[in-house]
Parts: sequence; C-alpha cells; structure tokens
Amino acid sequence: MTDHTADNAELVTAFTELYGAAPEGVWAAPGRVNLIGEYTDFNDGFVMPLALPHTARAAVARRTDGELRLHSTDVPGGVVQLRVDELAPHSGHGWAAYPAGVVWALREAGHQVTGADIQLTSTVPTGAGLSSSAALEVVTALALNDLFGLGLSASELAVLAQRAENAFVGVPCGVMDQMASACCTDGHALHLDTRDLTQRQVPFDLAAHGLRLLVVDTRVKHELGDGAYAERRAGCEAGARALGIGTLRDLPYEGLGAALDTLAEAGADESVVRYVRHVVSDNARVEQVIALLDAGDVRSAGPVLTAGHVSLRDDLRVSCPELDLVVSAANASGALGARMTGGGFGGSAIVLVEESDADAVTKSVLEAFTSAGYATPGVFPAVPSAGARRTG
Repeated sequence: MTDHTADNAELVTAFTELYGAAPEGVWAAPGRVNLIGEYTDFNDGFVMPLALPHTARAAVARRTDGELRLHSTDVPGGVVQLRVDELAPHSGHGWAAYPAGVVWALREAGHQVTGADIQLTSTVPTGAGLSSSAALEVVTALALNDLFGLGLSASELAVLAQRAENAFVGVPCGVMDQMASACCTDGHALHLDTRDLTQRQVPFDLAAHGLRLLVVDTRVKHELGDGAYAERRAGCEAGARALGIGTLRDLPYEGLGAALDTLAEAGADESVVRYVRHVVSDNARVEQVIALLDAGDVRSAGPVLTAGHVSLRDDLRVSCPELDLVVSAANASGALGARMTGGGFGGSAIVLVEESDADAVTKSVLEAFTSAGYATPGVFPAVPSAGARRTG
C-alpha cells in the first residue's frame, strides 16, 4: 500500500500490454478517513480528514486525437472508449464516469486536455465510506495536470474533482473527500475550512503517543443512504434560511441553544432542529479535537469522537445497527473513543485505542459481530499518509 517499485512496474506492464506503448508516468492518490466533522462540509464548516495508505494508482499517456481510453484492473470488462468533446453530464459509464468527469471538468474550465490513455488500479476499499471515488478523480486530475502542464494547485485540482462528481456523476458531495486525497500530508490530519479552503496540517503521530486508530469496515451499505444525504443537506439549508443566516457555519456554538428555541417557536420541522444541532456541535468538536492535538493530549480526543457518534446517531440519524455495535463493543472493551465516519448507513467506523489494547478491542468487535449474526468486518490501522503524488 506504499509506493512500491514492483507495484508501479506491474501497472506499467499492464498499461503497455493494453495500449501498445509505455505510459508517460504513474500517479497515486489516497482514500481518506475523517477523524471528526461529519456532514459539515456542505454547510461551509470544518472537517478533519487524514489520508490512508490505500491508494488509487494511474498509469497515463497523453493523446492528441480527442480519444479518452479508460481501463481498470479492478472491474471486469474491456477498455471504455470515449470522445473528449462528446463528454456530457449524467451519461452513465459506470466506474469510468469518475475519471471521465474529471476530463470533462478540466475542459469545461478551459484547459486543453486533448485525450489520454489511462490504466487504473486501486487498493481503497469500495463501499466502505473511504472515498474510493475521490481517489480515482484526484489521481486522474493530478496526472493530467502534470502531463498537460496545466499548472493547477492541489486545492484547485480537488475543486475540479468535486465538480466532476457533483455535475458529471451527479453525486452532491462536499469538497472534503477530494481535498483530503489531494492535500493531506504524511503524519498529519488536515484541518480544512470548507468555506474558504484554508487548511492546516495538524500533527497526528499516533505511534509516538503509543496509540492506534483502527478503521472497522462493516462491509454493509443500507439502501436508506441513497436519498438521505440530499434530504439532510436540504434540511440544513432550510434551518439556515429559517435562522436568517447564509449557512449553518454562521451560527456560533454559543448561540446554538437560542437558535434551537427560535426554530422551535417558528414551527420548524423536528428533523431540521436536529440537523442544525448536529452540524453546529460537530463544528465545535473539530475545534475541540484540534485544541487537544495541539496540546499533545491525543487521548482526550477519544470521548469527543464518541460524542460525535452519538450526535450522528441521534440527531442526524445516519448510523445503523452495525456501526452502533462497533462503537459500543469497542468502548466497552477499553477503546478511548469511537464513531462512525463518512456518510453513514453502513461503511466504516473509527476506533481510537492504546496500541497495547488494539488486539483485544479488535477481538471484542469481531466477537460482537459474530454474536449479532453480522458478516465479519474488516479491521485495519489508519496510518496518516501522504496525499496525491507522482510515483513513477
């Protein structure tokens, strides 16, 4: 999952066999896990993701004839062939819509991308809420930026990748996933202000503190999640309108109680009240975690993670029995804190543990899943890793 020369060689060989010539380079972009700050990014709020060691990798060569050829070693099927001047939003293409959308977004922004041959492979688990799609988008954007000399910054590439997902694929995601994949650095969590995209790399060296952050992939995805994201986004926007503010970011935590009273008096939907409470309190939790990390008190972030889960479960209502079980089983067996991460309704949870307790906590979670009759979850450590880069 690190940049192995052997992995690059394998990808280069696959590209060469497929397209009949060697690629011009190889790039990698990671998946991410979000430490704290969920459903805050489309409210102009704060998030705090870190990049995983798992990456999407791309071998790429330029074309000048307007052809875009895409292939993935992870998906059955042949090469997807498209014309760059015929790319149009919501036109399908399955997995290939993510890299194709990036080409479309670059061209829409006035960048002369005249075609490419792309071979992709990824170790980012799909369906686990770890941003496998953002990794595909960002690795494509970075490769084309380098090859066509577009001169775009990592943040600019992330925004274009988000536009590809929003406008081309049709998923109304915020910018966190793409920014994390493009901008994270080794050994740090990324404190991102999604209003103006200012960012700060916050040291997050868990090993130095004798700690570990586990990712527990429940391997479930509940259908409920499909329209839930858009519904919550609309609810948050309704709450901001009712309070006479631009976005929920404009409501300070100190004013939350009074704002909730105002909403109740105005007859706001009960769900809107809950969504507002979650977003404003989660923004405050991001600031709390940063203050603890800056003070070197990483352990005290554990209860803040758990409080974030309670809010996601009870106020936002985007958790599910499997995610709740990870949190309760982990905390009952000695974890410092745990919460679901990502969009919810399945996917993954994170667990902060003493390194010495990692195996025991993992065992407890696995046993709890077996007792409940659930499929065995995947468990691996989240090591804060580097963002997108050229690897060959």
